[in-house]
Amino acid sequence: MSDDVRGKIDELRAQVDELDCRLVALLNDRAGLALAIRDLKPKVNLGLYDPKREEEIFLRLAACNEGPLFGDNLREIFEAILHVMKEL
Repeated sequence: MSDDVRGKIDELRAQVDELDCRLVALLNDRAGLALAIRDLKPKVNLGLYDPKREEEIFLRLAACNEGPLFGDNLREIFEAILHVMKEL
């Protein structure tokens, strides 16, 4: 492998690492908001799980997805995220 290609791979990997850290920070921000919502729901007699809201999330995500992720892949990722958020 040429040094040019190796350098480009290293550069792209550094960008991926930076994005991974940003994703972790955003997921933690999301978790904090989810916990705040969960604390408020009983005050207005809302259940903790709202399947309608979950479907709204998936529809909104599909609408803003410009790829290259396929819609099914994005849904699978967010199903995992929502599952973890419910376990907090």
